[in-house]
Amino acid sequence: MSEPLIIALAQLNLTIGGIEANAGKIKVAHQNAAARGADLIVTSELSISAYPPEDLTLRPSYVDACMKAAEALALVTKNSAAMIVGLPWKNPEGGNPYNAAALLMNGRIEQVWYKFDLPNYGVFDDKRVFSFGGKDDGEPFLIKGARIGVTICEDMWSKERAASLKRRGANILITINASPFETDKPLVRRAIMTARIKETGLPIVYVNQLGGQDELLFDGGSFVMNTKGDECANLGQYQEKVQLTYWNKQGEHWIPRQEELPKPLSEEESIYSALTLALRDYVQKNNFPGVLIGMSGGIDSALVSALAVDALGKDKVINVMMPSPYTSKDSLEDAQKASTMLGCEYKTISIEEGMKALGNAVKPHSKGFNTDIADQNVQSRLRGLILMTLSNTYGHMVVATGNKSEMATGYATLYGDMCGGFALIKDVYKTLVFRLCKWRNVNKPAIGLGPQGFVMPERIITRPPSAELKPNQVDQDTLPPYPQLDDIIQCLVEREMSIKDVIGRGHDEATVTKVLKMLKFSEYKRRQAPPGVKITAHSFGRERRYPLTNKFFG
Repeated sequence: MSEPLIIALAQLNLTIGGIEANAGKIKVAHQNAAARGADLIVTSELSISAYPPEDLTLRPSYVDACMKAAEALALVTKNSAAMIVGLPWKNPEGGNPYNAAALLMNGRIEQVWYKFDLPNYGVFDDKRVFSFGGKDDGEPFLIKGARIGVTICEDMWSKERAASLKRRGANILITINASPFETDKPLVRRAIMTARIKETGLPIVYVNQLGGQDELLFDGGSFVMNTKGDECANLGQYQEKVQLTYWNKQGEHWIPRQEELPKPLSEEESIYSALTLALRDYVQKNNFPGVLIGMSGGIDSALVSALAVDALGKDKVINVMMPSPYTSKDSLEDAQKASTMLGCEYKTISIEEGMKALGNAVKPHSKGFNTDIADQNVQSRLRGLILMTLSNTYGHMVVATGNKSEMATGYATLYGDMCGGFALIKDVYKTLVFRLCKWRNVNKPAIGLGPQGFVMPERIITRPPSAELKPNQVDQDTLPPYPQLDDIIQCLVEREMSIKDVIGRGHDEATVTKVLKMLKFSEYKRRQAPPGVKITAHSFGRERRYPLTNKFFG
């Protein structure tokens, strides 16, 4: 039997605009894989630039820098393994650059392919910043007897490009990707690749980007599938890895060797790990020394604190309890105990004197008005002011603790608990918050830096949630029960269902109408909220573009 073809999958955590650093990581991956006998190293979509570069691609100097980096990387392939990298490529006819894949081989840029299917939905706006490649552009290339066809991400989500490469003689398909995480995305990717395999009869190498980028999290999960649609290799999620895969020719077909596959993650572990990596990268890539968290003694701040310690380590996290006259003894005890269990710094700063001072200043101007909501919001805004003052003092970033259920209904205070640099759980429903806390109290993610075992008192999970802005307050005074609320929000936001259709699922008409009103009338708040990582099919971020002035109700 002849020597196998060895293809290395390089799953790397890359940073937008960090061209030199990205190229350095790619070079190290190449050296690592080549030293182990690889014939070809494959990186992810726009690996030199990282994805999505957005309007950076409209700057000629940015595109030039990426192309120069590719030329320099090509030199390392002289008398060594070939490599596929992604980068924006200058359009020789003018206009926007191409989203390209380049084959680096024999010390030079041997071949370039342009992305044809530019996504323009959800979080994607590639049509705005890239030019279209031709539908049938790009010949397969030959390496060690194999004819390899190269596609770029969305080009494999429809059948045209794969079919074209099959007609041109390809017998292995490689697709380089920057596919953001959503809870069901790994299954979707495999379903799409399985469809391409059935259509072409060709095996597939799928390489995905890793790491957090603003509101997006790329989970990796790169894999190889054979002609039967069986998974033969998988690099796992949330960690950098370079893995060799071995291919032998049998007749006209190339067969990948079966490698040991990682154990699948539970939904809770996967989401918890995604949030951990997203926060870690946002903080580290933006050079913050640490984070500040308003620790209320409630479940949301307890989860965010645990995630922060797992992401950054206990020495980079400061929890701040800011009690008012309405803060319960249980909350004071639980906030301190959770911080002790996590091992992070804990501070207490009362807002009572601030409430009195502001109340006395405003009182002459509020006679005859009901100030109940204003008085509650003052507390939240004083806490936001304290956190931002400490942020200015220490340089630490404030992490907002509001969840998706609250963001949807406006059950949050603008310039108060919504302030901060990153809203980590803004796409996490309250019911999922409970599930993640229960999971973390008995598990630890593989990428976590926090302690084993319990990271919050059980009472934080079991007692009724409350903002504690007035006596005996609980969330359910204002909101429907969270299981009901979350299902209604999911119907309205992620499925875009009408009131009639939501009611048809068994929900009370008055409740559905109330939730839709809250959703509609808090749109302006969400426009001013910090960014936060996307984990669902439809988050409150760059993909939601509802008008603030909007009379439609239905």
